[in-house]
Amino acid sequence: QVQLVESGGGLVQPGGSLRLSCAASGTIRSVSGMGWYRQAPGKERELVATFTRDGTTNFGDSVKGRFTISRDSAKNTVYLQMNSLRPEDTAVYYCNGYIKDYSSPYYSIYWGQGTQVTVSS
Repeated sequence: QVQLVESGGGLVQPGGSLRLSCAASGTIRSVSGMGWYRQAPGKERELVATFTRDGTTNFGDSVKGRFTISRDSAKNTVYLQMNSLRPEDTAVYYCNGYIKDYSSPYYSIYWGQGTQVTVSS
């Protein structure tokens, strides 16, 4: 079994910063990619930032230049540094990973439970 656990969400004022963490644990054989998505009330889940297996990063257009993604491959952990936060960044942030565990020869997509980020004065 594989679990993804996010942490670091909370309430922040506009212009502030937050750092999210996501740690994957369990019977992990290999991690192909990890990243972040978010979902605001009444909206579809959207890409925030991801790492592909070769280390390429992808960002959603609305966060480019403000958010950065980093990882610690040895710990199967990915981080999201969010700067210059805006009220429209308010959402539940979900971590996901393309992970192969020891019970399957295939990669599967796993999701964390989500962490709330609220940007408000």
